[in-house]
Amino acid sequence: MKLKYWLLTGMSTLGLMALAGYWYVFIANAPQLDAAPISTINTGLTFQLESFESKAMGETRQYGIILPADYAQNPHKYYPVIILLHGGHDDATAYSKKYAIAPILQALYKSHRLPPAIVIMPDGNDDRGSNPIFDPAYFDGPHGQLDQLIGSELVQVIKTRYRTADNPQLWAMGGISSGGWGAFNIGLRHLNQFHTLFSHSGYFTDSSGTANSPEDFVGTMMRSLSAHQRQQLHFYIDAGANDKDFVASSQQFHQTLDQLGIANEFHVFPGGHGLAGADFGWNYFRKHLMDSLSYVGQQFQDQAVQSKSAEFQRI
Repeated sequence: MKLKYWLLTGMSTLGLMALAGYWYVFIANAPQLDAAPISTINTGLTFQLESFESKAMGETRQYGIILPADYAQNPHKYYPVIILLHGGHDDATAYSKKYAIAPILQALYKSHRLPPAIVIMPDGNDDRGSNPIFDPAYFDGPHGQLDQLIGSELVQVIKTRYRTADNPQLWAMGGISSGGWGAFNIGLRHLNQFHTLFSHSGYFTDSSGTANSPEDFVGTMMRSLSAHQRQQLHFYIDAGANDKDFVASSQQFHQTLDQLGIANEFHVFPGGHGLAGADFGWNYFRKHLMDSLSYVGQQFQDQAVQSKSAEFQRI
């Protein structure tokens, strides 16, 4: 009887643990266990969800947007654009709800490390939806036309709906985890639109094959560009030291970019993916979005200086 009792107790305990795990991952969306609450101080920045009809995906798609605080007061001003791609088990609200993007932007604007920009956060999930089993397939493939969705359709929607800068040096795209891979996999195919790309603890060789592995195709792509075109590109990459595979992939890509003469910045920071810890999970991405967006801001500011210099020379 005692054996039966302990067997039933053990099975019940395992069952409860399995249910708790299912709830945590599939229902609660695996929240960070020690994420600091997002500041409720008014930043002057409002996150909004918008939608558009996508021919590429055959459905209505959503994107989050944060406009500069002075957008409505400056009807003749045009702004740089930043597109942020989420990772697995995320959606268009992730940067707002998980990664505290509004307070990060406010801090960067206030310290003049980033000029006010139109920040777009699309739902990058393919036809399998958001789930913990599959990362978004950021390419045109059997699960949807994600390259066309983000690299073409969404870009045109943004240009039509908002006052965006025309110069691709004032457009950037980046992401976290699989979103970092997606930013390069899509961005490199649309260099007529994006000159600054960035990745946080992402990877550059994808299991889908060489066609969607930036490490494999970037050399061929760069050889088709002139020296002047290559000089206009700027890439930022970081990886958490605990994400050893991502560190190896990111470091190899950084070395490849160096060999190709492409300006890039690469860092290995403590931490990485995880559910708890000051340098893990949401906390890692919140912390280092400050770094990548500062890098983006430097490129935008350098372009503004170059534009003013060219204008002065014309005068």
